[in-house]
Amino acid sequence: MTTLNEVLTSRTTLDPIEREWLLMLTGDWQVLADLGFADLVVWVRTGDGWLAAAHVRPTTGPMVFVEDIVGRSPWDGLGRVLEEAARGERAAGARHERPHADGDIVEDGVPIVRDDVVLGVLTRHAHDRSAGPSSRLDEGYRSLGDELFGMVATGDWPNPAAPTASRRGSPRVGDGVVRLDADGVVTFASPNAQSAVHRLGHHGEIEGQTLAEAIAVLLRDGVEVDESLPLVTLGRAPWRSDVTVGGATVAMRSIPLTTAGRRSGALLLLRDVSELRRSEQEVLSKDATIREIHHRVKNNLQTVAALLRLQARRLDEGPGRVALTDAVRRVGTIALVHETLSSGFDETVNFDDIAWRGLRAVVEVSSSDRPIEPRLVGAFGRLRAEDATPVAMIISELVQNAAEHGLGERGGCVQVQAERLVEDGHDLLRVTIEDDGQGLPAGYRPSRAGLGTRIVTSLVSDLRGTIRWEDAQPRGTRVQFTVRLRPLTRGASGRG
Repeated sequence: MTTLNEVLTSRTTLDPIEREWLLMLTGDWQVLADLGFADLVVWVRTGDGWLAAAHVRPTTGPMVFVEDIVGRSPWDGLGRVLEEAARGERAAGARHERPHADGDIVEDGVPIVRDDVVLGVLTRHAHDRSAGPSSRLDEGYRSLGDELFGMVATGDWPNPAAPTASRRGSPRVGDGVVRLDADGVVTFASPNAQSAVHRLGHHGEIEGQTLAEAIAVLLRDGVEVDESLPLVTLGRAPWRSDVTVGGATVAMRSIPLTTAGRRSGALLLLRDVSELRRSEQEVLSKDATIREIHHRVKNNLQTVAALLRLQARRLDEGPGRVALTDAVRRVGTIALVHETLSSGFDETVNFDDIAWRGLRAVVEVSSSDRPIEPRLVGAFGRLRAEDATPVAMIISELVQNAAEHGLGERGGCVQVQAERLVEDGHDLLRVTIEDDGQGLPAGYRPSRAGLGTRIVTSLVSDLRGTIRWEDAQPRGTRVQFTVRLRPLTRGASGRG
């Protein structure tokens, strides 16, 4: 499906700032659709006439358009509505009724205005309920919807100062609606909104009261309060805020209302998010626990490495000391992965930092008596913890082998190149370690090599990968391994 931005870019002459205004409007117009119990459509003028560029349906009542109308031209009667609205001849919106299988449909439109420039037309399409009974809730919703609809025509809505990111638990029309006058007094409150305030400890009706004062009475000494709360509860800023009293939390969002350019009150959306915030706190607590575990594992591994290092220093030069020194390096590589995990919020790591730190650590130890240049080419990207540890071990062993045996006494360059691939739906990682040293010894066979090579082949096999050694050109050794990575999200398919 073509996006609104694509339509605006390819079919209109609107500049980037004007296109952004329309995107901002459609990013927040669900509120208007729900208040008016109406489908909303954004129409833009193109070289071929009017075009439906975006469409949203209400969640508070029956929809008008079951089919998708984006990309359609206006039907009979609607063209007049669009032209009248675009000229601003009727500030309250041009109006047109058309027959429908479920009864008459009322259609009206207002110009979408920014800095006195008409960018398009916003139309409402709703079932005609004028003949039937109307509840106080319906009337309150429609009145607020009319005010907000009119603000589109004056360029006062959407508000660029409103939050752009939608936080989990952001209140919607169905969660609770409050209408404030210019002084912050509640003139209308939906049943759900009253219930949300009651959860905070308020008793009785809230209509006729100043909401900011009613909330302030509930706040106890020592309770941490969001500094934006007073402005939100007075309806003076288009912000969001949470208020917590005891074990109850209510999310609030304020949309200031204007008439003829002057503030006339505010629309507040309220939602009881007590359980949601409690769940979020539990997740944060679990994340903190996991990070602490990784931190302690890292500390324990570093302690083991320090003990092995002390033991190695007590041994004379020989195979035993070399073995302990290699063990120190391997334990340190595993600790490096856990150190990275302890600073994050999930079980994936940015492996590029680990690869570069591990490469430099190996080279620094090996280049004490000869120059060795480390290089890292390409990008590893994010890896799951279960893959990061064996991949780090493989690279460490191969780089160590290249620096110790491949380069010889003259030194040289060790390059690690990473490439992410997708084959047959599987995420693959291909890594090439290359040096410019003396090359492979004659008759080299990995199966008969030392402990480090056997560790590498075993880890590659565990990752369902392949590895090969070959001479590089014009000189040196190239080792390339390809392994299959686990999906970054646990919900994805596993290793079957």
